[in-house]
Amino acid sequence: MIQVFVTGGTFDKEYNFITGELFFKDTHLKEMFARGRCTIDIDVKTLMMVDSLEMTEEDRSIVLHNCRKAASDKIVLTHGTDRMVETAKALAGANIKDKTIILTGAMIPYAFGTSSDGFFNLGSALAFAQTLPSGVYVVMNGRYFDWDNVRKNRKTGNFEEMQE
Repeated sequence: MIQVFVTGGTFDKEYNFITGELFFKDTHLKEMFARGRCTIDIDVKTLMMVDSLEMTEEDRSIVLHNCRKAASDKIVLTHGTDRMVETAKALAGANIKDKTIILTGAMIPYAFGTSSDGFFNLGSALAFAQTLPSGVYVVMNGRYFDWDNVRKNRKTGNFEEMQE
């Protein structure tokens, strides 16, 4: 089984056509798994619905607690892209043994339809959760990155390995 924890982020944002604002209503994950015809045993639990720019240390401690107590050794965490690396670092620092933890997100909300990268990133995260060894990883743009060798390139909107 893969444990999926939802924290919000652009992945699950909705668009208010009147005000032009993005907001949270509910996660799209169950719909995404059904649409993708996913046959993997998955347990989805929403921990919070926050933009990662507003994620607090208290929020991160909730994520850490749930990852520690999860019965599954495979965890996918949907997360906002702006602070994803910071949460990955906190998870790695918590020294959670014998679990593969994947953080993924989207640059464009799933609710925007075919222009969203969320569907692709979620599928990639599920595949990497099943194949990578224990550790903490960021999965974006069809690639996986070790938690300590990744950054969000704010000019391109892509995640990349850090240059030395």
